[in-house]
Amino acid sequence: MSATETIPEITDSHCHLDFPDFEGQLDEIVARAARAGVTRMVTICTRLKNEPAVRAIAEAHDPVFYAAGTHPMSAAQEPMATVEELVALSRHPKFVGIGETGLDYHYTADSAEVQRQSLRVHIQAAQATGLPLIIHARDADEDMARILTEEYRNSAYSCVMHCFSSSAELGRAALDLGFYLSMSGIAAFPKSQDLRDIFAAAPVDRILVETDAPYLAPPPHRGKRNEPAYAAHTARKGAEVFGMDYAAFAAQTQANFDRLFSKAARFRAAA
Repeated sequence: MSATETIPEITDSHCHLDFPDFEGQLDEIVARAARAGVTRMVTICTRLKNEPAVRAIAEAHDPVFYAAGTHPMSAAQEPMATVEELVALSRHPKFVGIGETGLDYHYTADSAEVQRQSLRVHIQAAQATGLPLIIHARDADEDMARILTEEYRNSAYSCVMHCFSSSAELGRAALDLGFYLSMSGIAAFPKSQDLRDIFAAAPVDRILVETDAPYLAPPPHRGKRNEPAYAAHTARKGAEVFGMDYAAFAAQTQANFDRLFSKAARFRAAA
């Protein structure tokens, strides 16, 4: 068995491979990820007009799946998505999630009402398709918990709180609904002990790992361009947080991803 084959496999559950930071380098990016044990990645389309380009990346690279939605910070500038539009996109075999969507009152509080409307559309698409909702939440914890809970009571759906760095209260509200929390490079930052404590209190079978590349590179790459290979650094920190050896934590996050993103797991099995 080669050294590469002994590296535990993980999945980068959230990255942005269509961003200019990666232009002309995707073959190398995917190859470096594989060498680090990152054998799958979900690239996220944040503006629906860019969906064809994001879809093409997933079609061109076997380890890459994709999701699409309207990012909350773009909600006021983009046409309002419709449930029908998102459901139609979901028919692609490598389309595995709805979003990212959510609420961001840090930079774009002036568009809060449009964001809330867009969020509910995306939730309804997740309910209609059975695909997981991918949530971005920043400085909007109360509204986020309320809307997620209201809509769940209307009709159940699955969800991941991507790049989770919100309050313990929002984390608990999400977990109480059966949702998942995703660890990004922020969880590995030295000053993020409070966030690590929130993760440590969560069930380990509800944890994913991600990069949010090209943003938020974990140590030892902090301040540089992030890429899917670096999900391994965050996963190693996650193993420490949960008091697990790396192989066991990696296997747990893989099982968690397969459970939530079951369409991606079925695609891999069929392949």
